[in-house]
Amino acid sequence: MKPLKRYFPIFVLPTLIAFSVAFLIPFIMGLYLSFTEFTTVENAIFVGFKNYITAFTEGDDFLNALWFTVKFAATSVITINLFAFILALMLTRKIWGTNLFRTVFFMPNLIGGIVLGYIWQLIINGVLLPYGYAITSDERFGFWGLVVLMNWQMIGYTMIIYIAGLTSVPTDILEAAKVDGAGVFTTLFKITIPSVMPSITICLFLTITNSFKMFDQNLALTAGAPSGSTKMLALDIYETFYGKIGFEGVGQAKAVIFFIIVAAIALTQLVLTRRKEVEQ
Repeated sequence: MKPLKRYFPIFVLPTLIAFSVAFLIPFIMGLYLSFTEFTTVENAIFVGFKNYITAFTEGDDFLNALWFTVKFAATSVITINLFAFILALMLTRKIWGTNLFRTVFFMPNLIGGIVLGYIWQLIINGVLLPYGYAITSDERFGFWGLVVLMNWQMIGYTMIIYIAGLTSVPTDILEAAKVDGAGVFTTLFKITIPSVMPSITICLFLTITNSFKMFDQNLALTAGAPSGSTKMLALDIYETFYGKIGFEGVGQAKAVIFFIIVAAIALTQLVLTRRKEVEQ
């Protein structure tokens, strides 16, 4: 094996080049541009922290979008993981049609976000219109519409991960617990959940990051209406960057703040759940 180690850099090089070109270099350029005023990369003028100050003082749009995104992410992460775990428990039982149901629940994840947004807009408006409302009539309709859409799209995907974790739980431990008289809830909280902590770590990370960075579904379902009250961070950044002339630097600053917030929350979650894995 030792002679092969000298060739590792050669195998890593293509991936490293692709990572640098597609992520690292654009990220560094974006970080620099957040401290400038620009319309193109060539005419960027350094202005220090002006863009960051403007992002928080230009109005309540950014802070409102941040608060709405936090509420949405917290609700979606809890509901998606709860329902996905319950479905995974049900579909790991030896019952007829298990594979069919797994496929059906996973299918929404294959549909694009824009398409999902318009589909659910039609469905929700069809329910609300007989009562004289639309999804853009009230912030609450938009909020819960986005939560339902996100759940419908993500539950099947996270369910598959939970199923993989549940099927790897040693059956002899479960049988021993049953012989010792452990009840259903005791087995669930003392054996099953600790055993699938790696799956929980992955699912929490995926749902947190996907909830925070959701854009296309938000654009298609509500587009921030009414009056920007259902606008999430990604949509607010997009509208600042492309919708306001001279605010490109502010939009870039918002994107950097957005990245820091999501990275901090996701890394904190990973550290906490990884610690639980070690404790088990």
